Amino acid sequence: MLLSQLAQAPTDWPAQLASAPLWELHIDALQGTSHPLTGGWLVLFGHDLAASQLRQLAPLLALEGVQACLYPVTCLAGVPLLLIGTDSFSSALAAAIKQESWAIDICHLAHLPSLAEPGLLVMDMDSTAIQMECIDEIARLAGVGEQVSAVTAAAMQGQLEFADSLRRRVALLAGAPVTILDQVAADMPWMPGLQLMVDTLKQSGWTLAIASGGFTRFAGELQQALGLDAIFANELAVADGKLTGQVAGEIVDADAKARVLTRLAAERGLAQAQTVAVGDGANDLKMMAAAGLGIAIHAKPLVRAQASASLTHHDLEGVICLLGARACAEMRWHR
Repeated sequence: MLLSQLAQAPTDWPAQLASAPLWELHIDALQGTSHPLTGGWLVLFGHDLAASQLRQLAPLLALEGVQACLYPVTCLAGVPLLLIGTDSFSSALAAAIKQESWAIDICHLAHLPSLAEPGLLVMDMDSTAIQMECIDEIARLAGVGEQVSAVTAAAMQGQLEFADSLRRRVALLAGAPVTILDQVAADMPWMPGLQLMVDTLKQSGWTLAIASGGFTRFAGELQQALGLDAIFANELAVADGKLTGQVAGEIVDADAKARVLTRLAAERGLAQAQTVAVGDGANDLKMMAAAGLGIAIHAKPLVRAQASASLTHHDLEGVICLLGARACAEMRWHR
């Protein structure tokens, strides 16, 4: 079948492709096959998933010499999803895909963790689990918002060493009443899909933790509300009902986040392939590199470029799409 003959809407594909369990994707056509490819994976998901993305993808596959086959279209977390198996993983193809503009989220991965087995997900908190930077909000209420947010932005883009940037920002909060923390905690907006992601992974026997350069006051709030297994964050020093402008204890920086993921996996006897790290800032990159799969969410360009997978069009429901893709598609193929 020529790609130009494929209906634009994925809901019409099953009728058109019913004559074969899988379909090889060529530069201008689909060809029926019964042999799955599992050397690498392409995951395409989004409400705008359409045949036009296959036509956009096919030349990139041909250019890099990557063979690919389509699994049946499915839907995860309410999002249409297409899993494509490849004969191998190509870093050049992954880079080429990131350079293109897509109406959906698309990732080329060497390995996909599976919800069919226990696993570990460690996530950042600020701008990942929640839709805000807590320190910026504390600073706004303390009257030093502009000074602190400028340092935060530079740190998240990798322009400043994280521990030093944190000390600089916290120092600006000296003398602020500790009740400000309660105000911020009461108004934390969760990232869309957070509850669904946590519930789905816990039902699958996964361990969930926060490793944050933010603060325990807010991470603890999320742990209690969501039933997270562990939190690792920084402690704001307090004296006489006011913030002292200092961080108590060791700072949770990029190295500490990576150690958290590695230690939790070892304690639970999990292979690296079943570990996932989710974050948005430069201080999440080492944690992502230590994980079997690193997922950037609404991330800075530096982080999108280095992360294995990047969520641009989706929130945390996109994590479910990535982790559920393989098992769901393979189940449909074996029917």
